Amino acid sequence: MATKRHSVFNLSIILIPWLTLLFIGKKSLKRYSISGIFIVIFEIINHLYGHRRKWWKFYDFRKSFIRDELPFSVGPYMPLSMWLLKYSYGNFKKFIILNAIADGLFAFLIIDLFKKMKVIRLNRLSHLQFFFYLHYKAYLLYGVQYLVDKIKGWNPYDNLHL
Repeated sequence: MATKRHSVFNLSIILIPWLTLLFIGKKSLKRYSISGIFIVIFEIINHLYGHRRKWWKFYDFRKSFIRDELPFSVGPYMPLSMWLLKYSYGNFKKFIILNAIADGLFAFLIIDLFKKMKVIRLNRLSHLQFFFYLHYKAYLLYGVQYLVDKIKGWNPYDNLHL
């Protein structure tokens, strides 16, 4: 059974990012949701693999993918991916830099904050390895969005955020 602190944490990492999508705009939500869904499914597969390899350790006693890793996959991944696509898609260099900043903050700072909060810590990965574990998916996300735009006939240089 999850502690109350762990349950509140899980609920917040799911709700807060998803609530931000209220401000992304209808066109952006429609345009980037397919890529967002794809990256969440891909991230769930990655988390299952990382769970099995024990790359990280949650502090609650019982190990549960649904209670531990799944909120990280379902919560921040899709909304953050959609926001990054909204503000940088069409400019690959900007997209990669923004992703590297977000992934670096998570891999080098936020994960240590979570460790101090006794939520999760890295187990068999260094911070740099964890950064690469997070970052390589940015290239996949951009490629999927490129294919979606090709299929739908959308121009990647449309500035929907203006």
